[in-house]
Amino acid sequence: MSRKVSSKAQQKAEDVRFQVLRLLQQDPSSSQREIATALGISLGGVNYCLNALVEKGHIKIRNFKSSNDKRKYVYLLTPKGIAEKTTLTGRFLQRKMREYEALKAEIEAVQKEAGFSAGQNPAP
Repeated sequence: MSRKVSSKAQQKAEDVRFQVLRLLQQDPSSSQREIATALGISLGGVNYCLNALVEKGHIKIRNFKSSNDKRKYVYLLTPKGIAEKTTLTGRFLQRKMREYEALKAEIEAVQKEAGFSAGQNPAP
């Protein structure tokens, strides 16, 4: 059982890394607070993730040179970070496709149990 919990925790951590890398590739000037809000995780969780990504060489952090507020940063994906995002994207998609297929099978089974024909939706 602990193996499953660890696996689920690892998947969640991997999903967070993937989502952070994805957001930063789309908008390198996102603040930690914006990332936390977008992903529904704590600000401390984002900070921890960003620091881990820096340590692994997946992102570089730079100050905005033209900004009066020196707390503003830009997070740049490194070539290693882009490769990691590509790997994480593949695993994320595979996992989501398995979840989709399992959910689809469960919906079909429940529809069959309830006497609904394929494609027929129950009244709200």
